[in-house]
Amino acid sequence: MGCNGSTSAKTDEPIKKITKPKAWKYSEPITGEQLKRMRDEFWDTAPHYGGRKEIWDALRAAAEAELSLAQTIVDSAGIIVQKADLTVCYDERGAKYELPKYVLSDPTNLVRGS
Repeated sequence: MGCNGSTSAKTDEPIKKITKPKAWKYSEPITGEQLKRMRDEFWDTAPHYGGRKEIWDALRAAAEAELSLAQTIVDSAGIIVQKADLTVCYDERGAKYELPKYVLSDPTNLVRGS
């Protein structure tokens, strides 16, 4: 009888503190305008795939905020963060919310300027 392995972190437990997503690269160079269109399209359609609109709204606000404010938004909305970079979250009712990297950060091959 004992707590065998109780000191090891389990991967299915909620994350308490969110972090910036790891650097990533889009399949081809992309402009800021293209990235904005992709983000807008995602946020416009995401609520239609399930979950609660107010949680989607909170996730969008968190995704577009600085890290400390994003943490406050997530905590205030009762969002359960499964992956620290916000790519997988749940609401208090157990609905799953998956966010693509492109709504959380810019790719390394973002074409800046003109």
